Order: sequence, then structure tokens, then C-alpha cells
Amino acid sequence: QVQLEESGGGLVQAGGSLRLSCVASGRSFSDYVMGWFRQAPGKEREFVAGISWNGDRTFYADDVKGRFTISRDNAKNTAYLQMNSLLPEDTGVYYCAAEGSSRYPSRASSGYGYWGQGTQVTVSS
Repeated sequence: QVQLEESGGGLVQAGGSLRLSCVASGRSFSDYVMGWFRQAPGKEREFVAGISWNGDRTFYADDVKGRFTISRDNAKNTAYLQMNSLLPEDTGVYYCAAEGSSRYPSRASSGYGYWGQGTQVTVSS
């Protein structure tokens, strides 16, 4: 098993930046693919970005490509989501997720067995 804890959320002006962090504990972090999801009020949780177990492949939702960057530091058991050029539409609770049974991340929530508690991101217009 693995436990995940997100941090780095907050209130930011449109056009600004935030970096989210997800620290993992439990099993070896390098065994897990990682993903970031978000959920806005009244909407379903949606895929934002994913990264392979060794960091060599990344995947993004179309509406965040060019603005967000997912990365990981296995030595620190941490995954990151750098968010630039933030828009009000990016507002929501951001969750990190982990899965140890596959090499590449899924775009579906069902593809991950472990989830963090979430961190709130609010982008003002």
C-alpha cells in the first residue's frame, strides 16, 4: 500500500502559477505510475496529467497542454504538478493518485488504486 498527501494549493490570480506536490509513503515510490486529477464544484473528477514509473513518458489533458507540467523525483518520493498561466476554469480540488500494477498512467480514475486527500486550487478572474 501507499499513502499520498498533496500540498501547494491556494488562491492565485488568473495568469499566475502554482506548484502542487504529492509525497508518497509506504511501498517503493518508483514502482508506481502517478496521476493528477481535479474536481470542480458540481462536476466529475477529471484527468489532468500522468507520468510513468520512471518519468520517461507524460500525458496531459488537452486543455492543460502547454500550461501544466507533471514531474517526479523518485529519490524524494514526490510527484509535482507545475501549473502556469492559470485560468478560472482550472479551479477545483486537485488530487494525486498512484497505481502499482502498470508502467504507464491511465486517464481514467479507475486506473488508480491510491488517492490523496486533495488540495484546493482557486483561480480568480
